Amino acid sequence: MLRAEAAVPVRMRRVAVVAPEQALRASLVRIAEVGCVEIDLAGDSGPDVRGPAATRLQRLRAEPTRPVLSEAPPDLDALEREGRTDLLAGEAQLEERLGSAVRHGEVAALAGWCPETEVGSTAARIAGVGGALVPLRGPRGVDPPTLLTGAGTVPAGHAARTVRRSFTPLVTTYGTVPYADLDPTLPAGIVYVVMFGLMFGDAGHGLLLVAIALLLRAGRPRRLAALHPLWPFVAGAGLAATLAGAAYGEFFGPTGVLPVLWLEPLQEPMRLLTSAVGLGAVLLAVAYAAGIVNRWREGGPTAALYATTGIAGAALYLGLAVIAGYVWLGQVVYVVVGAAIAAVGLTLAGVGLYATTAGGAGGAVQTVVQLFDALVRIGSNVVSFARLAAFGLTHAALGAIVWDGTTALAGRGPAGVVAAAFVFLLGNAVAFSLEALVAGVQALRLEFYELFSRLFVGEGRPFKPWHLPVRHLTGPAPDTEPPADGEAVRHAPAREEQS
Repeated sequence: MLRAEAAVPVRMRRVAVVAPEQALRASLVRIAEVGCVEIDLAGDSGPDVRGPAATRLQRLRAEPTRPVLSEAPPDLDALEREGRTDLLAGEAQLEERLGSAVRHGEVAALAGWCPETEVGSTAARIAGVGGALVPLRGPRGVDPPTLLTGAGTVPAGHAARTVRRSFTPLVTTYGTVPYADLDPTLPAGIVYVVMFGLMFGDAGHGLLLVAIALLLRAGRPRRLAALHPLWPFVAGAGLAATLAGAAYGEFFGPTGVLPVLWLEPLQEPMRLLTSAVGLGAVLLAVAYAAGIVNRWREGGPTAALYATTGIAGAALYLGLAVIAGYVWLGQVVYVVVGAAIAAVGLTLAGVGLYATTAGGAGGAVQTVVQLFDALVRIGSNVVSFARLAAFGLTHAALGAIVWDGTTALAGRGPAGVVAAAFVFLLGNAVAFSLEALVAGVQALRLEFYELFSRLFVGEGRPFKPWHLPVRHLTGPAPDTEPPADGEAVRHAPAREEQS
């Protein structure tokens, strides 16, 4: 069962790195090695004054290299003569943080952010060199940086982390989740693969996607090794497409290999269309519910009540949905009740929108235009989910064309069989490539414009911990690969490099 904390970003804690002046460097080296503290820098308010390492690095004019820190203060002149741009770059970053410290007598301190679960273990690591990590009260009016749960707070190899990390690009491509908001990573990933499967509904093509996911998991081909973390995402999309294909009776087209378990898209397009729009209506309702929670967490009950992505918008949507019920049920009471609910939603939304204007007649006109836009958007967003059926029909039509061509050629002797095999393979390759691209883009569009636009009204700031590999005096070379942006690393015994 998922933990409750998984529904929100990782809880962050304001901290201060405090150390005697002579122990500050050693403390920062350990902070960099652990890689789970984001340190505030002084900023660009003053003149650009480079430290000794940064000056030497600029003189070398070498290609950028991956920075590395030296455990002990290095001989900068020797590093410059040897062209060790990696160590000079690490020292330059260290100088920037040393220059950002606030000093009082013989004690220096830097402020920053750290995941709450990492504060104790990080404090214990720097205590060994005379430093301290002191929890602070968060500053007013400043939101902590955002670290999503799957980014590195679950032990390596954990299945939940693997799945979450594969879905994370869906959210981060749209923007950084505000710290106060819900973390939509897992539900967003599930919704995406379901929508993709409905548009890419073919069991044969879905199984090909699963096979591609297994190849990515195995690190093949090597030139696509960077896509390895996405294999659960690809596997989920393939599984959804396989299940949808089984429901449609599609296996590399209408080959008759599978029975139709639910409906045949080309024979029952209206049923598929109705189902797609109904699914979209449910997803929009869930998005409004999540939007209410987010507005409440961001600004309290008032913000949630009057926002068009909060209670006001949800009431308007509910009222219109009840009115739409009249079309199916034919009872006038649905129109009356729905109109009353929609009127309440419009009134609340109007009050909230008018409060953001300059007031007067101009503000009233602006409010009316925005309310009209909100009404139109609800209708267009619901109808937009019809594309789930439209592209599902397109995929089925392409499969039918390929299969009809294959069967027509197969009955014309040996040459026809060869031609039929060629048409079948080429046609399915084209359909697979084209439809995978189209379904992927359309599912992303529905996720961003129809759903995420109701979840988020602002953007947060990503958590960027300072992490550098550290060059120790003895032992094997360290793995200099830093974690992904925003990823907090777990505490592991430090590996060392020959000096």
